[in-house]
Amino acid sequence: MKFTYTGTTKDGQDARETVEAPDRFAVYDIAREKGVVVTEVVEEGSFSIKKLLNVDKFNALISRVSTDQLVLMTRNLGAMLTAGLPLSRALSVIERQSKNPKLKAVITDVRERIQKGEQFNEAIKAHPRVFDDLYVAMVRAGEEGGGLSETLKLLAVQMERSSTLKKKIKGAMVYPAIVLTIMFGIGIVMMIYVMPSITGTFKSLNVDLPATTQALISASDFMANNTAVALGSFFGFIVAFIYFLRTRIGKLVFHFLILRLPIIGMMVKEVNSARTARTLSSLLTSGVDVMRALEITKDVVQNVYYKPILDKARKAVEEGKPLSSVFLANEKLYPVFVGEMLLVGEETGEVGNMMKELAVFYENEVERKTKDLSTIIEPLLMVVIGGTVGFFALAMIAPIYSISDSI
Repeated sequence: MKFTYTGTTKDGQDARETVEAPDRFAVYDIAREKGVVVTEVVEEGSFSIKKLLNVDKFNALISRVSTDQLVLMTRNLGAMLTAGLPLSRALSVIERQSKNPKLKAVITDVRERIQKGEQFNEAIKAHPRVFDDLYVAMVRAGEEGGGLSETLKLLAVQMERSSTLKKKIKGAMVYPAIVLTIMFGIGIVMMIYVMPSITGTFKSLNVDLPATTQALISASDFMANNTAVALGSFFGFIVAFIYFLRTRIGKLVFHFLILRLPIIGMMVKEVNSARTARTLSSLLTSGVDVMRALEITKDVVQNVYYKPILDKARKAVEEGKPLSSVFLANEKLYPVFVGEMLLVGEETGEVGNMMKELAVFYENEVERKTKDLSTIIEPLLMVVIGGTVGFFALAMIAPIYSISDSI
């Protein structure tokens, strides 16, 4: 029987050969004797649905690389480089270990580009959906400074901390989102199926009804008689609202409002301060120049009102002004502590370390506040739910008094 195996040599080179063997196990033995680590064995002449449909490429197209997977890959790559493995060989190991089709395809392409003579930062730059500007800039600085392994470890920590912060914020929003969704769902069901049977009695009495009751009856009749239109309009409104939030004007309005919400607004400021400090610390520690670091940090922060400040900071550095002056002049967005820590860092020449301490401080603050957020949100939800239930109750009870008066 003939088999074709593919794999990599100890030097990280691709290997492919067709051999005769009694079974697949013998193919692995042959490849092992030649110093090849096998990644796939295909029997010649055999029918393969996977090969016919090109399932691997399809899976690579539809799958995505999560932050956690990228963090794990980056940490493992840094550890293998520290152990003395060549970059191409380390990438080959990650390629074999990866279960994500997208990441496997990307690593394969990066490894092939490196074997053709490209630098690592140039190879990953060809995949912007997986490796962002921050990742590319830090890798480039690590290669130029001769400390790629340490840079990758630092990058893994930076991504992990940012991911953890994002997860904690999303986790704090899950509970209120579920409660509000259930409340809206119950309200829609009541308006379509329950309200018509209740309001039918009021209609038959031909008495003047309060405005709130009449509004509920009109809304209920419309939703009951045009259920598809009502539900379509509701979901259409949600889609239009989400689209609006993604537009420039929508972002300006939403980010303006969220910065001025009690409690939430302060958390948003601390999140953006932590993200700014963490990104600047990682980039400056890796050896990226201040101008490029500020430019990348501007892309990392999500609130649109923070981006002009980082632009001003970059221009101030160009003009020879201290970086801290811009942050101190924008106390409404960046807390005073940010500017003061930057000022100390500039005076001592330890801006990178100061930014790291600042990032840890605000990340801990946000983590503490997200834990307390559920305690604050629960009473607010109770008020909203109680107000909604009270509105429905009064709208149903008020007509009874009107009917009693008419009798």
